[in-house]
Amino acid sequence: MGEENSKISVTEAPVKKTKLWIKIVCIVLASIVAIVAVLGITFACVWSNEISTVRSFKQLRERNDDNLEGSVYYMNVKGGFYFDDFLAKGGASSDKQLIKFITDNITRGLISISIGETDIGCSSFTAVTPDGDRLFARNYDFAKTNVCVTLCDPGNGRHKSFSTVDLNYIGMSPEKDVNGLMNEITCLAAPFTPLDGINDAGVACGIYMSYQGGDVNDGTVATNQQAEGKDDITSTTMLRMILDYADDVDSAVELVKKYNLHDSANTSFHYMVADATGKSAILEWLPVDGTDATDNDGAARELVVTYNTDEMYETLRDGSDFKYQWITNFIVKDHDKYYADNDGKPGYDRYEHIYERLHATDGTVENEAAAMQILKEVGRRTWKPNGKGCTVHSAVFNLTKKTVMWVPNENYDDPTAVYTYSLETGKLVSQGR
Repeated sequence: MGEENSKISVTEAPVKKTKLWIKIVCIVLASIVAIVAVLGITFACVWSNEISTVRSFKQLRERNDDNLEGSVYYMNVKGGFYFDDFLAKGGASSDKQLIKFITDNITRGLISISIGETDIGCSSFTAVTPDGDRLFARNYDFAKTNVCVTLCDPGNGRHKSFSTVDLNYIGMSPEKDVNGLMNEITCLAAPFTPLDGINDAGVACGIYMSYQGGDVNDGTVATNQQAEGKDDITSTTMLRMILDYADDVDSAVELVKKYNLHDSANTSFHYMVADATGKSAILEWLPVDGTDATDNDGAARELVVTYNTDEMYETLRDGSDFKYQWITNFIVKDHDKYYADNDGKPGYDRYEHIYERLHATDGTVENEAAAMQILKEVGRRTWKPNGKGCTVHSAVFNLTKKTVMWVPNENYDDPTAVYTYSLETGKLVSQGR
């Protein structure tokens, strides 16, 4: 019996040792799985809004290089994209500072972005329909590029909005589609770079090149205010601030007054903003008693606001208190003093055409499609068929109903390219599908 027990003990030893190793391996594997799970949960919690936003990114229309058409994308932004923090930390006085904030807060330092330069043409005007709806119409003239319809609903007292972003502005090549996860993550910067839009209070805003600066730097000097006691803001983040926080034109102007403007992309801009009451304003930064030939110091400029209620705009013949307003690419405030002659006013021919069309109808257009027709008439391909560039998108914002009619790449006659959006329903719909 003793000999048998000895044999059994010798046989069981390796078995026990094997079971021990299996147990150790299982414990290690379980620990690894637990760590991975914790990291996954942490990642999902920290990046939950970003993950949801990237998952919403999709292509609406394919590119058509033969017709200078980039792709059209859609993105539904989840969360507040740290814009409250951006303003609370003093904003940014340069594109470099803006890039650092976006990289640190949105891409967590994992992905770098860049902000490109641009040469924007553009036209805008306000109008009224026979039913009294206030409209804000806008062309974005540039060159072939990819754009993204960007929907934001940040909450926490900020407005829901619809805006359009030129993805070239955040480093996406206009010559190819936005492919791959890394590029899609880079597009998380889009809310910081809108070029126009409308919010759910019926406030719309657009940005336009103003070509200020005489003969310095090829005719353009960026606004670069340096007033003490003010925070800093760049061109597109100022527009985002208006879309997120402005309840009307007056509150938009008051917001802008609090900041030093630092124009982006080494160029100069002015803006037009309008609201559902029919009030609108053009925001420009000018030197005191300066002219186009002397406006060469971006730090010497001050905010000047030209309202549609000013005497330079016509009172409508029907007795309405609404006055239409329009803008292209030259300084509007005292422009006959600022420029030596009309030849020095960029976009003056488009400016005059828009005026003639609105004047003929006393500022009234039948509907959004009629406003879009005026945009078509001053679109780049129509206005100068043999010229360079294109109208990247056209938008008509109904400030009364908080809706949008939006057309990419001058495809005005293609129903599948005519999109409508309602801030009330949140639905973006192609009219041809």
